[in-house]
Order: sequence, then structure tokens, then C-alpha cells
Amino acid sequence: MSDFQVDATPTLHPEYAATRRLDELRAAEYGHLDERGQVYLDYTGSGVAAHAQLRAHFERLSGHCFGNPHSESPTSSAATALVEEARAAILRFFNASPDEYAVIFTANATGACRLVGEAYPFRRGTGLILTSDNHNSVNGIREFARARGAQVTHLPVRAPDLRVPGEEVRAALGRRRGLFVFPAQSNFTGVQHPLRWIELAHARGYDVLLDAAAFVPANRLDLSRVHPDFVPVSWYKVFGYPTGVGALVARRAALARLRRPWFAGGTIQAVSALGGWHIMARDETAFEDGTLNFLSIPDVEFGVRWIEDIGIDLIHQRVHHLTSWLLHRLTGLRHPDGSPMIVLYGPEGTDRRGGTVAFNVLDRRGRIVDERIIARDTAAAGISIRTGCFCNPGAGEGAFGISERALRGFGFVGRGARSLEDYLGILGLPSGGAVRASLGLVSNTADVERLVTFLEATYSDRVPDPGGLKPRERC
Repeated sequence: MSDFQVDATPTLHPEYAATRRLDELRAAEYGHLDERGQVYLDYTGSGVAAHAQLRAHFERLSGHCFGNPHSESPTSSAATALVEEARAAILRFFNASPDEYAVIFTANATGACRLVGEAYPFRRGTGLILTSDNHNSVNGIREFARARGAQVTHLPVRAPDLRVPGEEVRAALGRRRGLFVFPAQSNFTGVQHPLRWIELAHARGYDVLLDAAAFVPANRLDLSRVHPDFVPVSWYKVFGYPTGVGALVARRAALARLRRPWFAGGTIQAVSALGGWHIMARDETAFEDGTLNFLSIPDVEFGVRWIEDIGIDLIHQRVHHLTSWLLHRLTGLRHPDGSPMIVLYGPEGTDRRGGTVAFNVLDRRGRIVDERIIARDTAAAGISIRTGCFCNPGAGEGAFGISERALRGFGFVGRGARSLEDYLGILGLPSGGAVRASLGLVSNTADVERLVTFLEATYSDRVPDPGGLKPRERC
């Protein structure tokens, strides 16, 4: 259950009141949210940028000239210096030793995952173990593993909380060596998996890729205490701006085991066209293909300092209490006959869970309201939430209780499904996914109340009309 057992808003809780600085920050730096009447509850999708971040970007570019870093010119050297400052800032953010960890800039967390997948030494006799609630950007690594003969194992989430049992992780890690991949926080259910799995995997001979994209915006990840080999991050999810810049934070020892399948500008120490040979760069730049986004990478350094000045623990405290309140309010919604209005996917309390809350709305007959109806209606009301499968098919399969046998027997292609709608019908699913509300840096109680009161006013004692909905195109 949630931490709130009585109808008292979080504002009355002393620990929530201690986060009042975030309300002041919202008024000063994120005023566009309230000025435009926006309710933003999609922090797992993206953070929100502060005015200060945009001012810093403009002032830097309007006051200086920066050039492609791969040179010794003054403009090139200036850009290189800012890129290196950003690397150092990221290591400080994670409390990671530069002797142990390196920072590789990518376009996003997806790009970081691909770097690992394409270069990891999968071969026959090795394994790739993934929890089933990984994001598709992580799931795609299995195609590299399969192509090289490695054994791929998915560990399903289990009801009611949609967690992966620890005993199943331990059993899977006992079979062979390879790569173990799991999210620090599920982007579907908000479940936070035990970080102690990292050392367990290491003891069994596995490297570990820890997907931190949904975790780090509101939780401290201390790489002096836990030591995953690969950590993909998208920075826009942490502080909203810039987009197009992510990072792979990787142990140097693990990087040395990777073998890239190609080379590009900026990644090599020497190369011969006619001789047919190349020597990769000796440091992390061997993984940075072509010209870095050198005009935006300095914004990451500013964003990291911005979060550090606010305090990640303060953000965590705010998100924790708002998540508890959101769970309390959602599970308390009832139709006039007393039947529930909400079915929740994931933990009902805040123990080992983050600020990502997935659910569906039930009509007065107890049937799931099509998530496209919720998307349409909330958008018209100025409420930004997310609907669908959230690029996380395994968590969705667990949420709807679809067996592996059914999924293998009713494959999208094999059973003649011509569209996603056909596939959902074959599986007998009542919906194409769920509704997700996620909390972050400047969320407040008013955001939660706007969503909950809207859901109650719009769907209580009703059967919404599904007419006019567009076909689902992807999941």
C-alpha cells in the first residue's frame, strides 16, 4: 500500500514540506508549465528544461566561437576543453573514479547500448541474460548475441508486483559466462531492481550492463559503491536539455574486452587505405564515431551542475512522497457502486519503486478503457502523460499475464496478423498497453490532483465511446 493511509495531502508531511525549495524553483525557472496551464507527468519520457539552461547555452554560443574538436586551432581547442570538462562532470555526478571509469558520448542511451552489443565478445558457450522488463533499446542487444551463437535467456517478471525473483536471477547466472543486463528502474512499472545483483553477476563471471536511464533522474547512483561494467544514460531524461546527447559510462577494464566491428573518423590512432590496416585509439574516443555534438555537450556539464546544486537527494525525497500520494489517490478511485476505477501494474507502495506509475482505467462494467481514449482525452485537457507499451514488451506481457507459450504460438508474423490490431485480437488483449504517469524534478501535488480529478470526472460511472480512434501503428 502507499505511505498515505488517510486523506492528508503530502504538503502536510514534514519531509515533503522540506522540499519546498523545488516549488520556488518551479516558479522561478519552470514558470512556463503553469503559465500555459500544463500538467506535465511524463518525466520518464523526458525531463523539463530550466530557463537557466537555455540562457547558458545562448550566452556560451553568442559569446564564443567553437570548432570541430579534432584539431589544435583556438576554436577547436576551446571545444575540446569543454567536452573534457563535461566528461569530468559526469564522473563526479556518479562519484566514479577516472581510473576505473570512462565516459563515452553517444546520441542517447540507445546508442550506448548498441555500442556494447555490437562490440561485446559474444560467442558460442557464452550467454546474454536479460530481465524481461528491459527497454527495447536493451532488448535489441540479443540480436548481436544470437548472431554470434550465444545463448539468450529472458527472466520474466512475476505478479503481483512485476518483479524478477532473486532466486531466478541466481539460477540463471550459474549456467555460463557472458553479459547480464537489467534496468535499475523499469520504465514501465517503476520497479527498482536490487543493485546487489551487480556483484552477484561479477562473482559468477558475468559483465553487467545496468540501464540507468529511468533511474538517475531522481535517484543517486554511486559508482564507488556499485560497479556495473556499462551504464547507458540519456541526459535529456535527467534535466530536459539538451536532446541528442547521451553517454556510456563504462569500466575501463570492460571496454578493453570490446572489439568494435568497424572504425570511423575520430576513433583511430592510425589507418591505411591501401595497406588495409587500422589501429584504434587507446582511450574512450575509440568509441566516439565522427564529430561529437560539441555545441551541446557543454550543456550536459551545466545540467549536471544544475542537478548537483539542487541536490539529487532532495529530488528523490520529493518524488518519493508524490509517488506515494499518486498511488494512494489512484487506488482510491471508485465508481458509484464501489468498484475500482483503476488497475495498477507494479508495486502499490513505494518500497523499491520509483516515480513511474503504470495503470489502466476501468469503466463502470469493469472493462479496461482503451488507452487511446485516455491519450485523446488527457491531451485535450492539457495533461501530458504517456500511453501504449512504453517500448517495454516484457513488462507488458507480465502485466497482462500472457504466457511464453502463447507468445511463441501466436507470433505476429506466424499467425497471419496483418496489423498490430490483429495481433492484439489474436492474443485476446483488452488494450494495446497502459497509461503511464511519471514524476520528476518539479512535479507538485497540483499536478497529481489535476490528473486524478480529471480521471474521476471523465470516467466515473461511464462507458467511453471508442469511436474515431486511430489504429495503433507500433509497440
